[in-house]
Amino acid sequence: MASDSESQHGTIIAHYGIAVAVRFDDGSQRSVNVRRNSGHLVGDRVESDERGLTSLPATGILRRRDKHGRVHSIASNLDVIGVVVAVRPVSPLGFVDRAIVSARSAGIDPILVVNKSDLAGSMQLYEQIASEYASSARAFLVGALDGQGLDALREFFASGKRGVFIGTSGVGKSSLLNVICPDLELRVGELNTTSGLGRHVTTTATLHALPGGGELVDTPGFRDFGPVEVSSRDLARHFPGFEAALEHACRFNDCSHRAEPGCSVQDAVAGGSLDESRHAAYLQLLVELEQAELDARGY
Repeated sequence: MASDSESQHGTIIAHYGIAVAVRFDDGSQRSVNVRRNSGHLVGDRVESDERGLTSLPATGILRRRDKHGRVHSIASNLDVIGVVVAVRPVSPLGFVDRAIVSARSAGIDPILVVNKSDLAGSMQLYEQIASEYASSARAFLVGALDGQGLDALREFFASGKRGVFIGTSGVGKSSLLNVICPDLELRVGELNTTSGLGRHVTTTATLHALPGGGELVDTPGFRDFGPVEVSSRDLARHFPGFEAALEHACRFNDCSHRAEPGCSVQDAVAGGSLDESRHAAYLQLLVELEQAELDARGY
């Protein structure tokens, strides 16, 4: 067994399937072989000794469930999730809600990043996003091409936050990383002119230090984002827009906020303080989570 003097501590900064790149605390960096399904994540604090590589306990782990019900772990020890959207390509219905719920249930702060400010309709999308999610997440309007809003985003991360940008392929995550951390030179894909969707350019998660402070994880793009850490029963307390309504207790402790009497959420909708579309979006995700739970139990 290795002694403490023979072990090294560091952070995983990239994962390549059967190997990970580790940035050690002494400033060195090297590749370490691991089993293909070892469970190591980008962002993990690790200890390396003669026994191999061991991940230390982590917080802020981002996971998602794809449309086939499979769970994917993306990165660990995150402080912030930046949900990136754009007027083109349009993100799938409910993507922002799922991402915010995933962040909150994992103890990670969400922010909303409206990219491609140079495109027509971007300001309208930003105003819609900022208004709809005002109680849930800070919103930024940025442009990877014209530089709009990037100083505010850099300043946000400069306090030492570790974050990740998530969004469907084509919304410009890699472009944003390139301008925030220009040494990266990540490949940027073009939109498919037939489908209007982005091509997957990033193929592995990688962690990058930002020049002004903070870190960002670059991840592969994906077109679905099902929450993992939250149960159907706990969904409401993480769902964006429900904050004020849930300050008042429902009549029943196990209220699902569907049609029960004395429901604070339904009262908020009836009183006009909660938009009906927020309630409808919640019900849609609630049904999906309930079905996922039934599937997990083999029903």
